Amino acid sequence: MNSFFDLLKTFSGKPCMVFENRMFNYEELVKQTLLYESRIKGKIPCGCVVGALVDYSFSCVALFLALALNRNIIIPLSKDAIQKHKDYIDIGKARYLISIDGEGKLDWSEVSALPNDNELYRELLSKNHAGLVLFSSGSSGPPKGIVHDLETLSSAYKISGKAYRTLIFLQMDHIGGVNTLLYNLRNQGVIIIPNSRMPEDVCKCIEKNRVELLPTSPTFLNLMILSEMTSRYDLSSLKLITYGTEPMPEGTLKRIREILPDVRFKQTYGLSETGILNTKSREDGSLWVKVGGDGFDIKIRDNKLWIKSKYSMIGYLNADSPFEADGYINTGDVVEIDGDWVKILGRESELINVGGNKVFPAEVESVLQKMPEIEDVVVYGLPNPLTGQMVATIVKTKAETELSDFKVRMRAFCKTRLEPYKIPVKVAMSDENLYSERFKKKRNIKSEKFS
Repeated sequence: MNSFFDLLKTFSGKPCMVFENRMFNYEELVKQTLLYESRIKGKIPCGCVVGALVDYSFSCVALFLALALNRNIIIPLSKDAIQKHKDYIDIGKARYLISIDGEGKLDWSEVSALPNDNELYRELLSKNHAGLVLFSSGSSGPPKGIVHDLETLSSAYKISGKAYRTLIFLQMDHIGGVNTLLYNLRNQGVIIIPNSRMPEDVCKCIEKNRVELLPTSPTFLNLMILSEMTSRYDLSSLKLITYGTEPMPEGTLKRIREILPDVRFKQTYGLSETGILNTKSREDGSLWVKVGGDGFDIKIRDNKLWIKSKYSMIGYLNADSPFEADGYINTGDVVEIDGDWVKILGRESELINVGGNKVFPAEVESVLQKMPEIEDVVVYGLPNPLTGQMVATIVKTKAETELSDFKVRMRAFCKTRLEPYKIPVKVAMSDENLYSERFKKKRNIKSEKFS
């Protein structure tokens, strides 16, 4: 990270970040980073694993860079996932836990005195490189600890000449949040940190700070539509909205493009294991993309997407390596193919098999979200003794409604839009959010209130 940080020094007094109504420049970021590095140097040894409480702020970005310069292995911990911190610290075998108080002062404690002999960490130590540990969502078992070489990962970010005023959406414990940070710093961009990631605060932040780029998820874009905050705030500064982390419902994309007709929309793609790939949409508003770019190779096998990445993780802490001998990894995403273009249909693990017929939850969700009374919806499979599985759905409606009446309307609505085997058999209602702290649909929700 030294060469990356040296580049930041050359940006001097150029604007860098807006946090809590204050503009910081690159010179201030460099100064704060060096201050934190001097305070931890010699007290937190190089190569140690550090759990860092780093929700996005000026001080937290500086701490992240300082730990990287000190060649630590960083486990970013966000408040959004506080209930998972113990698991992350245990799996990552953190030796220290570090945080920043409201005045920017560092506080750290030793949480484990045991030596760490993990082979992935030893590889980083042998290279004298900083590391980064991210975690999978854990929706189908314990979260997997994903270990990156920060030197390798940061080398993926080239100077593109595109310096945006970018609203930070995903936190530093997510590959998308790290991607936004490193790309913007590398390209002299300005990072805008909102008060919260709720639609009103995001829209207010876009208006006040003339945000040009919003990287987010389809789930959040749906929340923006439902909130109607786009009509209350001036979003004319927006040039580009990128979306990823989950399949985009066609209805959501169509509606948000109608609301923001002057904004360009771009689908992104990547995994925590591989880093973020370059993408090119066939046309604005299309779900067909080309993926790949410098440092990435892709192949399609049995309609599943495989990736070979120069910037891949070095391995899992608590699971077997997923890489084939030739370096490719199965993303688990099923795709349609049209020449060089691909369309992401969804995860193979989420596929519902109804008597041999394949049902992708995203397709059914896209149809159900067109029902005017639905605020959010999640679709998944349940066991069925005759067909193997059946389609089930949990819906959150905009107003209170009787489940029995809703089921009748839903089936009538779906009858001309979906094949019979794709229409949900079991339906439940919820008044809770159907998305996670990462603004992705919770596909591991279970309900006993099905009808």
